[in-house]
Amino acid sequence: MVAYSFKSRFAPLIFLGLKRQTIRGGRARHARPGEMLQLFVGMRTAKCHKICTDVRCTSVRPILIAFEPQGAIEGILVDGFAPPDLDDFAREDGFADLLDMETFWHRENSPVGLWHGFLIQWEPPVSVIGALP
Repeated sequence: MVAYSFKSRFAPLIFLGLKRQTIRGGRARHARPGEMLQLFVGMRTAKCHKICTDVRCTSVRPILIAFEPQGAIEGILVDGFAPPDLDDFAREDGFADLLDMETFWHRENSPVGLWHGFLIQWEPPVSVIGALP
């Protein structure tokens, strides 16, 4: 089982099943499709807590994000393909729009040029599935 930690701003969206993906850089081992994921806020702190029931990973795909020198996102490729709408992609990742995503990335990572990582996606939490119409 693989665990991921999130900023507290994303916890309600994850709990409600509205955010079902995360963008992550390299690490020893990411989740694999079919594996269960544990999603937390504040891992490795005294305030650590689990966001929702364990969720099943549905895909792990390479992502490339091109940043302009000022920090704006110039483009995104997921598995070699551009999302049809970058604002929609940003909303799926828990942001209000692309500008919100750019602001977050600039504050947290200060990326410039090409950034390589992985887009990890999962099924909605079980507690939310029963609540869907």
